[in-house]
Amino acid sequence: MLLTEHQRLPTNGARAVLPYTTGGHQYLAIPQLSKDVADTPAHMNGGDSDTGAPIYRWEQGRFVEDSTLALSGGEDIASFTLDGEQFLVTAGIRAGHGPYRYNLDQLLYRRSGSEWAPFQRFAAFAAKQWYFFQIGTRAFLALAQGVTLGHIEAINPRQSKLFEWNGSQFVEFQELDGKWGYNWESFEIDGRFFLGYADHVGESLLYEWNGTSFVSFQVFATSHGRCFRYFEAGGQQLLAFANIQGDSVLHRWDGTTFTPLQTLSGPGGREFCVVTTNDALFLVQINFIEGEPSAPHTSLRSRIYRWANGQMDLVEEFPTSGGTDAATFSVDGQRYLAVSNSLTADVRFRTDTIIYTFNA
Repeated sequence: MLLTEHQRLPTNGARAVLPYTTGGHQYLAIPQLSKDVADTPAHMNGGDSDTGAPIYRWEQGRFVEDSTLALSGGEDIASFTLDGEQFLVTAGIRAGHGPYRYNLDQLLYRRSGSEWAPFQRFAAFAAKQWYFFQIGTRAFLALAQGVTLGHIEAINPRQSKLFEWNGSQFVEFQELDGKWGYNWESFEIDGRFFLGYADHVGESLLYEWNGTSFVSFQVFATSHGRCFRYFEAGGQQLLAFANIQGDSVLHRWDGTTFTPLQTLSGPGGREFCVVTTNDALFLVQINFIEGEPSAPHTSLRSRIYRWANGQMDLVEEFPTSGGTDAATFSVDGQRYLAVSNSLTADVRFRTDTIIYTFNA
């Protein structure tokens, strides 16, 4: 078996896992969407969103509690280094425990001594994911955000957008068409720079950098997009795309566009993680739910594929409970996989994030 359970971390509606290092230490940050409220009906979009994001520190082969970031309705945390300084940026979709507030400021933190200090605020609406990337000497932050539910009013800007670093802060650079954004991915092929954007109610597509802005290049789905993940294997450029209500498909670059190579699974796909070892490449696919949010099936099997003979071979499945994310990290020569779970079989938020050893 590739995965062996190593440790469980008590989390509530965990939506992502971010391994990062600072000061020579390994950390893991976990944004949490919501926690259960006693004597209330179960619903995957219910609960108390004022949860905070726990940060764990690796000590003597295990994670121990280190600190907590103030984050309500946590969906994502991204880490990056810019101009020699280390940053964390958080995305929270909502605050409160009903009615919820979706118009929230999102925080960019800068490392100051041994702590994370607030550095910049961004007015956002139902924030889902931050993503940092660079084109040459230019640095950008991308924010996927928005919902299109009639009872939720956007007061802050609702479109997904890009910000550019001006030397002292991030300033708005470009607004995109997306209205219920989920995910980003960037990569370069033969000197051409692409940015993938997944959206729930609009087009999930690749943008291409034309030297001054991003322009639409290729559409992968018209709705229900969740994730893009780019990687190279066997001399080929590959792009996996997850669709929560359709097929998750692996695409191959043919020199001018991406064409379908292989269907990985049916509905349920939410996130991908690429794991490379000395002699193999693996693709971890995290499956979230099947069915409608009003009655979701959360106990699914997520998958691990291995690249072999020009395709992805399914080599292992493992149980997830409303699985939301996976990330890999290595400590002292051992590779690990962190997997966040967000919903129990009876649609409650209290379920563990699991750390596995990855025995490739």
